[in-house]
Order: sequence, then C-alpha cells, then structure tokens
Amino acid sequence: MRPYFFFSYARQDYANGGVFVDHFFRDLRDELGRIEPVAAYEELSYRDTDVLRLGDNWEQQLAQMLGSSRTMVALYSPAYFASLYCGKEWTAFRGRVRRHQELTGDIVPALIPVLWESLPGELPPEVQKIQYVQQGMGDTYPRSGLRDLLRTDPGGPEYRRVVEVVAARIRDAAARPLSELPEFDLGAVRGYFPVPALPAALPASAGMVRIFVAAGRATEGLPAGASAAGAAAGVAAASGASAASGTAGTSAAGGAAGGWYGSRPWQWAPYHPPTSPSLVVRAQQVITAAGHITTWDEIRPGLGAQLDRAREDSQVSVLLVDPWVAGLEPYREALREYDGQNHPVTGVVVPVGTGDPAAGPERDALWAGVRGVFPRNWLRRSDPEQLFRVRVPRESFDTELTIMVTVAQNKLMDDNFDWGDDGDGAAFGFGPGGADGVPVMPGLSIPAGPPGPRRSPDGSAVGTRGDEDDAR
Repeated sequence: MRPYFFFSYARQDYANGGVFVDHFFRDLRDELGRIEPVAAYEELSYRDTDVLRLGDNWEQQLAQMLGSSRTMVALYSPAYFASLYCGKEWTAFRGRVRRHQELTGDIVPALIPVLWESLPGELPPEVQKIQYVQQGMGDTYPRSGLRDLLRTDPGGPEYRRVVEVVAARIRDAAARPLSELPEFDLGAVRGYFPVPALPAALPASAGMVRIFVAAGRATEGLPAGASAAGAAAGVAAASGASAASGTAGTSAAGGAAGGWYGSRPWQWAPYHPPTSPSLVVRAQQVITAAGHITTWDEIRPGLGAQLDRAREDSQVSVLLVDPWVAGLEPYREALREYDGQNHPVTGVVVPVGTGDPAAGPERDALWAGVRGVFPRNWLRRSDPEQLFRVRVPRESFDTELTIMVTVAQNKLMDDNFDWGDDGDGAAFGFGPGGADGVPVMPGLSIPAGPPGPRRSPDGSAVGTRGDEDDAR
C-alpha cells in the first residue's frame, strides 16, 4: 500500500490537544477523498495511532510507511522541532525527495508542511528551504497557526480554505510518483532537529523555570468536579463563604466560567478567544522568549518538597492556579501546605477568566475561597515583588509573568551568591564590632506591635490601602 500522505506530528501536540489534531486529520483525509475519488479510503492516509496494534514493531512500520507514502504532511510547532522522532521522520522523508531528484531530475514537492502553532526563533537551515505558507490561506494561519483557527472558528471559511489548499497539494504531488526507499533503520537516522542547545548560547541570566498547574478537567465539555456551585463551595470552605449558584462552565454573563478545559489540567485555557493552545503553553512561550527553559507538572501533595528541590537545583517555580478548583482536592491540601511554608523563589498566578463573573455573590464567593486557600500569601498580592498575583486578566498575563520570573531569578541569584563572608557577617559590619575596628551597628527601635489605625481630624479611623479589597 502507498498512502497518499504520511501524517507526521508531535506526541506533545497530541497530548495538549488531541481533539484538534484528530479534527484536522479527519477533515484533511475527507477533503482529499472528495477531490481524488479514484483513491480507495484505506490508501488516503497513514497515521501511526490508527494502524499500529499490540506487538507491532512501530519503528519498523514507520520506516516502511516513510519509504512508500506518496507525500508527508508535517505539523510544524515548537513541540515538533523539539521531538527526536519528528526530526528523524522529517529527515528521512526529505532525504527520499532529494534522492528521487538525483535519480530522475524531477523535484516533487512531496514534503508538505502545515503550520500548527507559531514558531518562535529560527528554524533549522534545511527546514527553512521549504515554504510553509502561500497566498490564499488567510491572515490568521500564517500568524498563529492552524490550531488557533480550530479553537476560534473550526468550521469557518479560513480553516476550510487551509484544508483545501493542503489537500490539493497532496493530490498534485501524489500524481508524480516518488521513488520508494529501500528498507532502512529509522532509529539510526540523524535528524536535522532537534538541535542540541549549548549552555554557552543562553543568556547569562537564563535558567530553568518549573511550571506547576492546578486546573479542572473536561467532563462532557465541563470543568471536572461538577458544578460552579460546587467549585465555589469548595474554595469558600476555607474561609466560611457561602457557595454561589450556577451550572458548571457557565457564568452569570453566559460565558465559560473557569475557561475551556481538556482531559488534562495543562490544557486549561481561561482566556477567550484563546490565542494560544493553553495557559501552560502560553506561559512556556513567554518564559522561553525571556531566555529561559521550562518544564511543567501537575500540582499534587508533596508540592513543598518539589519546590525545595527545585530551589536546591537553582531552579525557580511558577504555580498556575485555576480559582475554580483551588479549594477542591487533590489541589487544596497541596496549596494550603505551600501557603504555610516559605518558598521565596516561587511565584503564583491566579488568572481571572474571560467568562468568570465580574460582580455579584458568585464572584465574591470564588475569590473569598481563593483567599481562604492562600491566607498568608493573599496579604502579599500587592507587594512590589509581584510573586503572588491574583485576578490576572489576559491583557497583563505576559507582562506579569515575565516580571515574576525575573524577580524570582534575581532572588535565586542572591541565594547562590558567595558574599565572601565567614558566617558571622563581620566583613560587612553586621556582626559584633569594636574590637577589630568594625563599627558597631546602631540599635534599631522595633515597635512591640503593629501601629494602630490612622485617625482623621475628627478622630475616626482611616482605612489603609487594600482594606476594601480584603473585605471582598
């Protein structure tokens, strides 16, 4: 069998949004079948997950299909160019096209890229030689990629046009038979990517940033854990607030309360329209653009120990917390533990979703519940250090996250800096002085307790900054 196209994609892209990958794959296969009626259904496409069975030698089968498929459709994304086996697949098929050209003189455009997500930074030199956009594919696709079109308008004319263009390119290239490759070892192929990153090439301030996420999961399209009332009740339990009424995934304004959810926490997208696949992916893009590298995990019991290990390994951490599930297990215990500990190089971001209630009892219960989960850190939400940020809107997410990571990195550098002190602080005049000529530090007058409230001329108390917000 010689499939019309081999479907090459990154496992990470499928894990972050398999429904979108499946949607495009099916649409492309069906459109190709429509415009190429002579093709049998089973020979239209090859995708590993559709064909591989228990006990199959997957590497050998991939090699066979790469050597016989008429074209290859490659879903370009940051995850694709970070994948070892995507690099091997791309390189093997590219080599097949070049070999055919050398044998016949015919240049067959059989390697067909599809821009799945926007691509930060430069592509590998060999990849840059192949065009991945053309006229007539709309404005959104070249800027943001096909996944954004699937999120915002999956049946729209711009998405359909991209599918039609790609299907037509497959049909046209498949009409010019490409020489098959003899049997080869895919594992031995040395891919053009991923390119190993050299530490020396990173900025001096670069470091590892660990992202931890607590978010709902989709259950029949709704946040896991049942209703909005249940979510509000869970977060309100810590502070004694009453639960608000409503249904899961809907706010009083009719939007999606909490945002858009997938089968995994890292697929959560609180902002609409979601211009990035998920908040975790957007955070990775922001942090990477600042010159750092990232990893991510789900928040779970034992979070404090994970954060301590990260700090010992000279890594900073960021917690992305969905306010609708902060007070629900399995997250509540881990977040309360974090709040009671000291983690100076960890930041917390709690977004306010586009569809979250802007006012009323449901809004009050939601944020009172978050305050109950983070009673100590809630007092730091307006600190200039900006390591605990709540109600973060879409418009300021990138900026606030960048500042947070920068502050945490600076604090980590302070932790690791060798001050040249012998431990008693005398070299800087902080220890006992006088005998060695080091001046004694003057005494500091520390008040026994916090100052009382400020008074107006008539004697009434004047509220301090933040009192009004605390009451909500």
